[in-house]
Amino acid sequence: VHPVESGGDSVQVGGSLRLSCTVSRSYRYCMGWFRQAPGKEREEIATISTDGTRHYAESVKGRFTISDNYAQGTLDLQMNNLKSEDAAMYYCATDPRFDGGDWYTSCDFTNWGQGTQVTVSS
Repeated sequence: VHPVESGGDSVQVGGSLRLSCTVSRSYRYCMGWFRQAPGKEREEIATISTDGTRHYAESVKGRFTISDNYAQGTLDLQMNNLKSEDAAMYYCATDPRFDGGDWYTSCDFTNWGQGTQVTVSS
């Protein structure tokens, strides 16, 4: 089952948004958020690794927070103090090898959602 993202919107610089992604599995490892702006490569911005550690790209540290809402089956991304350079298509991804409870030493994000658009205007 592919993740399904929601929450994308158009906001002004300095504003906030909360993105959500449905992740319906019991093992809450190797899940994350990525983004891709036009003409740029896809960027990993916030992930939960094989041991549950949160990792953030330097460009979003202190502004974005990834949270695992296990009870609701979602992976959320709280984005504060948005900048114009945050505008992009945001994607949620998981490593499907972890769906069945097997464990691996690294993440391989191969299960992608279709994305949700974030626009930031000044």
